[in-house]
Amino acid sequence: MAKVFTLKIAGTEFKADAGNTILDVARANDIFIPTLCSLKGLSNVGACRLCMVEVRGVPRLLPACATLVAEGMDVTVDSPKVAKYRKMIVELLLAERNHICAVCVANGHCELQSLAQRLGVSHTRYPYRHPALACDASHPRFNYDANRCILCTRCMRACEEVEGARTWNVMGRGIHSLMMTDLHQPWGQSESCTSCGKCVHVCPTGALSEKGRAVGERVPRGGRHRAAGVDAAQRPLLGVEESKGRGGSEISHHLIAQPSKT
Repeated sequence: MAKVFTLKIAGTEFKADAGNTILDVARANDIFIPTLCSLKGLSNVGACRLCMVEVRGVPRLLPACATLVAEGMDVTVDSPKVAKYRKMIVELLLAERNHICAVCVANGHCELQSLAQRLGVSHTRYPYRHPALACDASHPRFNYDANRCILCTRCMRACEEVEGARTWNVMGRGIHSLMMTDLHQPWGQSESCTSCGKCVHVCPTGALSEKGRAVGERVPRGGRHRAAGVDAAQRPLLGVEESKGRGGSEISHHLIAQPSKT
């Protein structure tokens, strides 16, 4: 039988099984903690650092997605210190690559854009880097635009952990890091890619897209689908479910280990 801990998050007391993270408990109780790299059903890597929280007695901020709950833990999720840190991270993300929303296929349905609005980020205090990054349109169905990639590695984890293809990986270091396919081969020449589309559907920005379709075109008519980018018609095929709540985006994804049959 799993050990049960009692902890506080945002001033409210909760009970949680050992092995759960702070983010798990917060999401289960509709407490908003922003994140761009975490996705239910995938391993946590703490790449975006947006889920940082304060824990009483700990001198530094901790990532909620990678910090396991403990007995007596007292977590603050929205202090001035945390809010300042999160806004800085979003500003740095916007400044690092070419996130020009007006000409992006994910405009209006981008998790980075939605989060910036929610956190009150209307501009960045940091100089834009304006990198000249290439786009890979060699795949017959999909595009990869490195200019809009935030290196959350959702695509890599979905490809490896759900599809089992291991097509995507990270190359380079620091601000020069890029996502690559098959040891830096053009995507269209990949021998491991199954063309399942899981990587495209979990991308939080417009970095991965389906040719000929904006992210908004995958939204059911009359439905609200901000910051999600998951095609309702494809969810049974891709093994993706959705749920609404205050935790993060309006729609959070749940990936199920259901490999493609192609």
